[in-house]
Amino acid sequence: MEKKKEKWEPDNFELEMNTVWSFPDRGSWATHDSKWRGNWSPYIPRNLLLRYSNEGDLVLDQFAGGGTTLVEAKLLNRNIIGIDINSVALERCKEKVNFEWENGGKVYIHKGDARNLDFVPDESIDFICTHPPYANIIQYSEDIEEDLSHCKVPEFLQEMKSVASESNRVLKKGKFCSILMGDTRQKGHVIPISLEVMKIFESSGFRLKEIIIKEQHNCKATGYWKTNSIKYNFLLLAHEYLFVFKK
Repeated sequence: MEKKKEKWEPDNFELEMNTVWSFPDRGSWATHDSKWRGNWSPYIPRNLLLRYSNEGDLVLDQFAGGGTTLVEAKLLNRNIIGIDINSVALERCKEKVNFEWENGGKVYIHKGDARNLDFVPDESIDFICTHPPYANIIQYSEDIEEDLSHCKVPEFLQEMKSVASESNRVLKKGKFCSILMGDTRQKGHVIPISLEVMKIFESSGFRLKEIIIKEQHNCKATGYWKTNSIKYNFLLLAHEYLFVFKK
């Protein structure tokens, strides 16, 4: 079991009220840490869970990764299904949620593919709160064929059509689906992965409720990147998009 920590909730937490979110202190309460590459700040799922779900709801995170969303759901008394294709990620998730919390939500962890959630019934989910990989920018495994973090951008976008379709199928009507996505740069040009994913979810039947700009704090213009930014005249990508869709 995780060593007991004295701090189980953020200090002086306030719900975000506008469409630009910035968390310089990424958050280290409960069992959270930043050791899983690319995992999101726990402030993000905390805001989303409080705004778009209720206690006792069933939440889905089909890209569970480092387990951040699962921990927040348990702390906020939401039940959650955490799915990942990567067994290493799932073992980490089990460790992260292995703590006692009065009135905590139940956490169900499954190995599975976000493109085929056949074990999740139609319209059974109250809220989707997830953070997919951004194509192959960070690769999370070496030899898992189904791992979307091995896909180059065109293939990734093609596969996200199945993710969007399954998300729409399992979510209850009138409920919300939130996804954090970032972009990349190739040969000097921005590849807007996030906006393409947004359009894919809209095409699958979702309506766009919010576009939130999330500021990144790990991309300071120093050293190698500062030199190249000036030399090749490009700006460092310092934001991601958080989309909230309604079914």
